Amino acid sequence: MKTIKTLSLAVVAALSFASCSDDDDTPEIVNEEEVITTMTVTLTPTYDSETITLQSRDLDGDGSDAPVITVSGNLVAGTTYNGAIVLLNETESPAEDITEEVADESDEHQFFYTISSGLDATTEYTSFDEDGNPLGTTFTLTAGAASSGAITFTLRHEPTKPNDGIESAGGETDILVSFDVSVE
Repeated sequence: MKTIKTLSLAVVAALSFASCSDDDDTPEIVNEEEVITTMTVTLTPTYDSETITLQSRDLDGDGSDAPVITVSGNLVAGTTYNGAIVLLNETESPAEDITEEVADESDEHQFFYTISSGLDATTEYTSFDEDGNPLGTTFTLTAGAASSGAITFTLRHEPTKPNDGIESAGGETDILVSFDVSVE
């Protein structure tokens, strides 16, 4: 009888400890930063002109190899281009399209376009998050007079929205790439 009581007490104690859990022990879900190896910006003219492709590929990620940056041609003065940005993780096969995740988490991301002082060009957002704040995976770029300079594309994670530009946005930079371009 003593053995049955002791065994029963042990079973009840074991069940009590097994069924209880402390909420502080629950692991926090972390939104792990994605690897972005490739940024491709496609600039499609709104009328008869060549499509321009700007691309940065860094297949070793944060490794020792520098990214390979290419620009397929010059912008045409007075031309408006519809721009689209595609981000890939080419360390996986097939390559993972990170642009989809950025669009799905549009309230947590924003692209910024910075044009150097020597380049006569302007940009305007054409993609927005559900609150009407800029996302920037698509945009228009209007090339002004003949000039040259750089266009820098910066993707920020968790920027302050709305903001007055990259200076007031905060957040963390997911990718930043500058392309040297010319307007003819």
